[in-house]
Amino acid sequence: QVQLDESGGGLVQAGGSLRLSCAASGRAFSSYTVGWFRQAPGKEREFVASISWSGISTYDTDSVKGRFTISRDNAENTVYLQMNSLKPEDTAAYSCAARGGPGRRVGVSRFAREYDYWGQGTQVTVSS
Repeated sequence: QVQLDESGGGLVQAGGSLRLSCAASGRAFSSYTVGWFRQAPGKEREFVASISWSGISTYDTDSVKGRFTISRDNAENTVYLQMNSLKPEDTAAYSCAARGGPGRRVGVSRFAREYDYWGQGTQVTVSS
């Protein structure tokens, strides 16, 4: 089992940058695939990016292509989401989630239902 804690959200002007962190506690974090999702008020939760235990990443290219980068530091038990050139439409609560684990190494996924563990989220607000 793994516990996730997001941080790094805040208020930023359009065009600015933020780096979100997803810190994990628990065993064998390096064996988990981690994803970032976001949910804006009145909208459904949507996939942002995912990185596998082996470092393979995928993005929702329509919304974040070329602007967001997901990475992981297994020594620090942390996954990062670097967000550049932020837009007002990026305003949302951002959550990280994990799937897989020791003995069950799985790949990236854009489907929230395939993730087993979730953090509480961190708010990102982009002003115009």
